[in-house]
Amino acid sequence: MLLQKDEVLDRLATVGNVAQFVALRPSAGVLKQSYSRIAGHSPNYHFATVNEALAELIARSGEGKVNVRSYRPHDPRSREFVYGLELLDEVMAHANRLAADGLHLIVNETIDVHDGGVSGVLQGDTVEFAPDDTPRCVEKPGVTSLPFGQAMDFLSTIYGFKLELRAALGERTEFSIHPIKRGWQQGHTLLWEHETNVPGATTAAQRWPNHFSRFLGDKTFGLLMAQTLGMPVPRTVVINRRVAPFVFGTPTGSAEVWTRTCPIEPHPGLYTTVKGWTDPFALLASEDPDGKIVASVLRQDAVPAGHSGAAIVDAEGNLIIEGRSGEGDRLMLGIDLPEILPTNVTDGVRSIYNVLRDTLGPVKFEWVHDGERVWVIQLHRGATSSSATTIVPGEAHSWAEFKVEDGLDRLRVLLDQLPPDAGVSVIGEVGLTSHIADVLRRAGLPARLPAR
Repeated sequence: MLLQKDEVLDRLATVGNVAQFVALRPSAGVLKQSYSRIAGHSPNYHFATVNEALAELIARSGEGKVNVRSYRPHDPRSREFVYGLELLDEVMAHANRLAADGLHLIVNETIDVHDGGVSGVLQGDTVEFAPDDTPRCVEKPGVTSLPFGQAMDFLSTIYGFKLELRAALGERTEFSIHPIKRGWQQGHTLLWEHETNVPGATTAAQRWPNHFSRFLGDKTFGLLMAQTLGMPVPRTVVINRRVAPFVFGTPTGSAEVWTRTCPIEPHPGLYTTVKGWTDPFALLASEDPDGKIVASVLRQDAVPAGHSGAAIVDAEGNLIIEGRSGEGDRLMLGIDLPEILPTNVTDGVRSIYNVLRDTLGPVKFEWVHDGERVWVIQLHRGATSSSATTIVPGEAHSWAEFKVEDGLDRLRVLLDQLPPDAGVSVIGEVGLTSHIADVLRRAGLPARLPAR
């Protein structure tokens, strides 16, 4: 027998936290309460009147607002949905109007999807989610897709609490996560729908950029991916625009720190990275006053640097490891050139790469070797089209020269001025893992290196 929506919601409330609600059915032209879950009251507490029930629901709602959802009995498709009502008279007017058409109603508390949390779906062992949306986000591009265990580590690290979800073969759960407690059980995890006997989900995609990586900032997302995959990541404090500060990673043993801006998407070498502590709020105000580019500021433990560098995969699928002794900021900016690295350093970097590749496919990452082990300080997915003589393959109608010694700022100006059929001929030596090479790859114009 097909259960009605209010019956399904009542059953769901027996296994987890749900948004506070009052379910109503029309009977002889009069609204009658069927089920309810309101914080501070017993399950299905029956109020003296519908007015009293809805007034209590509004009062208990975290936003002071409710939604009215209508449906026909035994029809899974919802009908009219009225969102964000504050006044009891408005709620009653909509409820009576819809009930007059024979519709059944679920009135539930309004949950702000822009509160810094996420919504999504857990199906089998795969979790998909996004911020600023409902669980229907999974029907759109841009969701984060992770295996269950990794997703639980990832989200609990950010929000600081354990998610009340469980993975089971053949089950599908729609959920949302909230920094402030919500629902009739006043918890951080809300369940919206739960189904059994559903097909298993496909393998988690584990791709970014996505909506949540932009929410946190690309560096933050990449480092969290590295940590949840078991890689050594320096202890990092994240000061984000949308969620409370959180910490992840492992202490490096150094009392020194780096302050790193964390843009929504990568802008190699454009925004501030500085050794030492600087005011993160002043940094955000000066570099991104509109709040549209830089998502976070990171305070990261320094790694005592024996050697530093980066690793990428070239056009032939080969791993290229570049680095030099000491700190690697000048190498990444293209000021210093790569050096021949000790075997124990390249072996350590290659070992890290192999583990990441087995889960994520080809990756690029920046690393620091402290004399004993390799630390991951940035991580991105994907191979490159670069080779020993070509940063970006392709033919051009004309070639503009760029001298490496002129630096990143001059390169960006040059790229902004070039027509779409032009290319860049790089004059001077530069590492394929440098920010200069990264900027050229992101521009997408043909870019060649002098023959070596």
